[in-house]
Amino acid sequence: MDLSAISPVLLLASLMVASTPILLAATGELVVERAGVLNLGVEGMMIVGAVTGFVAAVATDSPALGFVAAAAGGAALSLLFAFLTQILFTNQVASGLALTLFGLGLSALLGQGYIGVKAPVLPQIEIPGLVAIPVLGPILFRHDLMVYVSIALVAAVWLFLTRTRAGLVLRAVGENHDAAHALGYKVVRIRVLAILFGGALAGLGGAYISLVRVPQWTEGMTAGAGWIALAIVVFSSWRPWRVLVGAYLFGGVTVLQLNLQAAGIAIPVEYLSMAPYLVTIVVLVAISARRGRSAVNAPASLGKVFHGGA
Repeated sequence: MDLSAISPVLLLASLMVASTPILLAATGELVVERAGVLNLGVEGMMIVGAVTGFVAAVATDSPALGFVAAAAGGAALSLLFAFLTQILFTNQVASGLALTLFGLGLSALLGQGYIGVKAPVLPQIEIPGLVAIPVLGPILFRHDLMVYVSIALVAAVWLFLTRTRAGLVLRAVGENHDAAHALGYKVVRIRVLAILFGGALAGLGGAYISLVRVPQWTEGMTAGAGWIALAIVVFSSWRPWRVLVGAYLFGGVTVLQLNLQAAGIAIPVEYLSMAPYLVTIVVLVAISARRGRSAVNAPASLGKVFHGGA
């Protein structure tokens, strides 16, 4: 075992990369849940985004177009969920689970001809001057564009939810859709738009896995990232900046266990691989110990069906 081989600078820089797909998906799901909708189909939307983004990037030799296609793919699948739950009034939990199963099957079908194919490289951005700062430079200022986009989206969602009228309306719909409808707000329209936004970000998160983290297509490559994103939304108590902390915590544990494996630590690999998920479960159990929705700031209308019209 050689722990000296683990570089703290590279560890922290890798943490940001490992956290990005989960941060993107969790940020989108936070907006969906603040609108009062529980979408358990994040995993399905991520894997569809991963395959559509990969296919588009390989076909056009452009990672940027790949991310655009991934956002469209995730949004398209979320539109199916919106139709089922907001128009046909189906159960949100059952529809979300079905969406995940459908997405996993669809992605396996679409990706059959792309196994072993390499994706075009998304270049890193080195911010002049800042990248030369000792320690902080390589950690913070030498990443691809999507790392910075994910952080900017967290800030944008925070500003939207807390500083804009549209954000306050969305939160009102999530807290009491009947009262919001009585005030003249289009509850279904608002929720559908929130679902589309969440689907697009989940698609981006999936594409980040297939185009950057593992630049090739592998069936089931999201490996539960969508479920972790859902857990992080609860961990964050539905607050954007806490989503950032939760995603980076999970990403940090993931990168650490990989580094410990490389250092040859005398712990079975299976236990190290379980570590990120065990940490997530422990955190959720600790939060759940504080009983009641008010303790975790959950939207009061979360998961409830609205029958009041568009």
